[in-house]
Amino acid sequence: MFRKFLHTVLFVPAVALPAAAFELPAPIDDADYIQSDPELAAIGRLLFYDKVLSGNRNISCGTCHHHDLNGADGLSLGIGEGGEGIGRDRSPGYEEMRIHARIPRSAPPIWNLGHKGISSVFHDGRLQLGDRWGNGFDSPAEDWLPKGLTSILAVQALFPITSHDEMAGNPGENEIADAVVPRLDGGWPIIAARIREIPAYVRMFSAAYDHVNGPEDITIVEIANAIGAFEAQEWQSHDSDFDAYVAGDDTALDAPEMRGMELFFGAAQCSTCHSGPLFTDQQFHALALPHFGPGKTRPWDPVPRDIGRMLKTDDLADAYRFRTPSLRNVALTAPYGHNGSMPTLEAMIRHHVDPAASLAAWTPEMAGLPDVPWLSTADFVMREDTLEDARMLARVEVDLPPLTDTEIGELVAFLECLTGRTAAERPMGRPDAVPSGLPVD
Repeated sequence: MFRKFLHTVLFVPAVALPAAAFELPAPIDDADYIQSDPELAAIGRLLFYDKVLSGNRNISCGTCHHHDLNGADGLSLGIGEGGEGIGRDRSPGYEEMRIHARIPRSAPPIWNLGHKGISSVFHDGRLQLGDRWGNGFDSPAEDWLPKGLTSILAVQALFPITSHDEMAGNPGENEIADAVVPRLDGGWPIIAARIREIPAYVRMFSAAYDHVNGPEDITIVEIANAIGAFEAQEWQSHDSDFDAYVAGDDTALDAPEMRGMELFFGAAQCSTCHSGPLFTDQQFHALALPHFGPGKTRPWDPVPRDIGRMLKTDDLADAYRFRTPSLRNVALTAPYGHNGSMPTLEAMIRHHVDPAASLAAWTPEMAGLPDVPWLSTADFVMREDTLEDARMLARVEVDLPPLTDTEIGELVAFLECLTGRTAAERPMGRPDAVPSGLPVD
């Protein structure tokens, strides 16, 4: 994408191809990832799918980042705490335990987040590397973040379990939901206490950590580091047809994919933002994707909208900006955008080319939202706010050249060739059972 307002771009070594008028990103190998202890990752795999980490013991990390759904949930806006099932078949729950709101943003795929080049996560980058608080991370926990966390993935694992709508549940329902009201770190000791009460976890942690000699030595830090180790190891993917081409296999891409690659790195200007080996500059850009759902709002915001990066920075210049997503395995992770508003790659490309036309033509049917009757009247209320649309369009930072239908099809073909050949063959996979004895989604 060509940006009207330039920001710092992640520059990486590149591989020059004599026949091309552009340079391709450097290849990725296993050494580019955080190295994870296999024994620790094995514990993290179980914790990732264990609902004991949630306030009401009814949802796990894997519910919204499932192996069967390529590390995501296939929904525009997720159904969190209180729901049942996974993906498009997930129900919103029943009676007093039903969901109170949709998750305001799409569940981000977790492919390649263990890459050493990752410097921020979440759609608004509210967790990033930095030493503002003296602990190596700039996060919502600020200086409450415990010491000893070994990666940004370990830190990230701490936050969904503090969110009422995602995993904690609602105040009055359980001790974790109550504990995170005054301070978001209030629930972490309670979760650790739950794990300490499960003998199988105590045995595994004692074997994996030299400093863990008994249940009392297991804290939220050991738990988060295990989950981070699993995610870093499990979701690596860098064996696509494109990777084969970069490695020297001239036959790896067919003619449409080659033309799409030339457009991507050339005239279509996609690589201005989708740069580097992960196809992201890790910066934040405004695209004017349509608002719907509950919005990611501040307490004083009068409307259910999402102002993106501005929620983190309080800088008006960041209004409606969202983090550039990685495009590796992007063909596996529809729908697209911070709120899943675009159902296909073609729709997302067309939106980049002409945001105003795309916004005007967008319909609620394009959103992948399971029916929730008690929320449906408010789901699309923001689509009636033409002033908000005008504010978003005024912030748009993409100015791409027109593309023909054929060129859009070729770009889609190229994006599809970024799918790892072994993406469906994860080394560890989903467990059939977890030590808590709770059901596994």
